[in-house]
Amino acid sequence: MQKNIGNIDRALRLIAGGGLLVWALAFSGPLWAYLGIIPLATALIKWCPLYSLINIKSSK
Repeated sequence: MQKNIGNIDRALRLIAGGGLLVWALAFSGPLWAYLGIIPLATALIKWCPLYSLINIKSSK
């Protein structure tokens, strides 16, 4: 697995994923808000399987 997520992309994923999870856990958000684990996980491992499939690389 080679990194394919850049710093700005990673920061946006951390904010979006974290926000969705906080909404789901702390404020009894909808069930789909637990999908925030996906952008959070991809940001932490710096690799996105969808980016690999469509040959996108936001990292240098």
